[in-house]
Amino acid sequence: MDSAKPSPELVRSVTDEHVLRALIRHRRLTRAELATEIGISKPTAGESVRRLAERGLVADTGERTPGGRGRGRVGSYYALAPEVGAALAVTIAPEGVVAERLDVYGDTVARATRQIDRPARPDRVAAALREVAAELAADPIRVAVVGAADPVDRATGRLVHLPDSPFLVGELDPVAVLSPLVAGPVTVDNDVNWAALAERDSAGDLRDFAYLYLGEGLGCAIVNDGEIRRGRTGLTGEIAHLFVPGPGGRAIRFIELFAELGLRHPDSTAIDVDRLLRNREAHPALAVAVGGVIAALIALADPQEIVVGGPWGPALLGDVVAAAAWSPREIPVRPAALPADPVLAGVRAAALGVLRETVANQ
Repeated sequence: MDSAKPSPELVRSVTDEHVLRALIRHRRLTRAELATEIGISKPTAGESVRRLAERGLVADTGERTPGGRGRGRVGSYYALAPEVGAALAVTIAPEGVVAERLDVYGDTVARATRQIDRPARPDRVAAALREVAAELAADPIRVAVVGAADPVDRATGRLVHLPDSPFLVGELDPVAVLSPLVAGPVTVDNDVNWAALAERDSAGDLRDFAYLYLGEGLGCAIVNDGEIRRGRTGLTGEIAHLFVPGPGGRAIRFIELFAELGLRHPDSTAIDVDRLLRNREAHPALAVAVGGVIAALIALADPQEIVVGGPWGPALLGDVVAAAAWSPREIPVRPAALPADPVLAGVRAAALGVLRETVANQ
């Protein structure tokens, strides 16, 4: 029995998608180059370009091939039209709100920042988020991806306030704030999850690991089979309330250790990173506590390795590895490969991926 042939509409749709993806990869191509790149006839490529131009997705750049004197006919270069839109990559952190507008090729074409007062109140953070998004909305914003230094409810994208949170006081809904300015989906996740995904992408074959973030706040991401594990509500990796060995060998919540050692900012649960780094040799209990966290991660998540990132984690790595030696299984522990802005790197990559899929499937 002969299988049914695809409809002409389906064939045209698939061809148009291939043309869009080819222009994403190469930025500009002639119809002849498109035909060669995709493996279709020149007339088919020309018809696809005509359809996409009518829809405002492809435009003639005005550039021409040399042509003439044995070089063949002059060809017109085509590229994606500006109307295909851009992606918004946003980070919300104690340092402030940072937003970048990315084009479909992955170039950052504009950037906006706003400072945030401490303690961070939801209304002020929401206003800063709205301001940077509006500033970058010159071209249509098709998608937005947000990384936030707070737990994120996986069902709603809302930032969740937990006891001892070092940053946001209250709850915030980035999806509600950005949706009026974004034509498509708004994706929100915890900053450490985005940093872990950037680490995964930089490491090639790294598929199972725990990413331990040690900065003003404490966080962890679990990557299993290449995917972030978020738990029922999205709170997997909230390590601040793990019990760890404290001074004198007694058990203490990880977050409370810093108050006991005098390493918090005044009137805050945020860790004073500068003071910690200046006095780390005076606080051997820190390395022991982090070693206890690592032992717990090994026991519960069975990772391929432990990656330590953040402003102060890598600085204590030697002492931490020695403190974790009592763990029942020996797992490599190393510093993060992307020490500079790993959160924004992860957010950028996700925003670009969603934008490209959105453009290619229009």
